[in-house]
Amino acid sequence: MIYNDEEKNIIDDYDSGKMELTTPSDKELEDIKVAAKNTFRKNKKITLRLYDHDYHGIQKKAFEMGIPYQTLISGLIHQYIEGELIPKKSV
Repeated sequence: MIYNDEEKNIIDDYDSGKMELTTPSDKELEDIKVAAKNTFRKNKKITLRLYDHDYHGIQKKAFEMGIPYQTLISGLIHQYIEGELIPKKSV
């Protein structure tokens, strides 16, 4: 499994004994559940116009991934907003 720097630091701290696991309280568990539910709730519908070529390309990629094309579009937008999309390096 590939870990980012933050995840590596957490694992290293746990392995070295600097950090220990605890059981979350009932309140913490409830807060986690509410946050998770809100994170995955999609509550906005939009209309989007695409070039025909892009539309068919998105459908093809989504089919290859085994997911609906709307899910792929939503995921791409989310990754862009979170800064997770990395531009191609020019050659």
